[in-house]
Amino acid sequence: MNHPPTILTFFAHPDDETMLAGGTLALLAQSGCTVHYLCATRGEGGETGEPPLCPQSALGDLREQEMVCAVQALGGRSLTFLGYTDPLVSEDGTLHPYTDDLTTLAGQVAASIRQYQPHALITHGVNGEYGHPAHVLTWQAAWVAVQSLGKDAPALYTVSAAFEAHPRPRLANPDHPAHFVIDVRDTLERKTQAALCHRSQHALFTRRSSKEAGRQLSVPEVVARLNLESLHRAAPANLPLDDPLAQWLQHLPQVQVHAP
Repeated sequence: MNHPPTILTFFAHPDDETMLAGGTLALLAQSGCTVHYLCATRGEGGETGEPPLCPQSALGDLREQEMVCAVQALGGRSLTFLGYTDPLVSEDGTLHPYTDDLTTLAGQVAASIRQYQPHALITHGVNGEYGHPAHVLTWQAAWVAVQSLGKDAPALYTVSAAFEAHPRPRLANPDHPAHFVIDVRDTLERKTQAALCHRSQHALFTRRSSKEAGRQLSVPEVVARLNLESLHRAAPANLPLDDPLAQWLQHLPQVQVHAP
């Protein structure tokens, strides 16, 4: 492909774009792609920080601004929130989807596809990374939207696809093996800048990694460990990998093609 493709991303919460695919999305923007961002919620049900940066009631406003900052750091062209409310995590730790109306959600995604005319839609994996119901719902809506558009549909890609050297195996989607593995060391600075934008989530970002390391890690130290990212092409499901995004990726020296 001679011209860089247009990409639409669709994630459930602010920070998903950065922590799951920030290096790849920054690389695409850096290579000339136009990248639009679509986010279902403003992350109202998430953590407020340690110590808290705001009351829970103000978290949505704060996280919206955090994602504006992150998208700018990643070189994104636009950011749109669909207006869903992120439910609070239950006392027992149970996570929840943000709507039970898949039809309406998929219709909104399809409308965004018609608006931006992307060559590819990038979203959560079929397993929701670590099984998050909101991530699974977001994948389902993306799938339904793409199927509804028939021959006018963009290619559908998912993040955190499974491969042997995945830096965070717990977040790999086992049912979506990687078609592309991306070395994001060239854009780790941008990914780090985006992660630093999400100030309310810094404790969340560092908690598990610090425990595994046996010492407190900083956000840049955590991001530095995430130097490989991956994509699975869910649609079209058949080979060859010749859609516009696939062609563009195969010409980037940071990208390795995998054959699941």
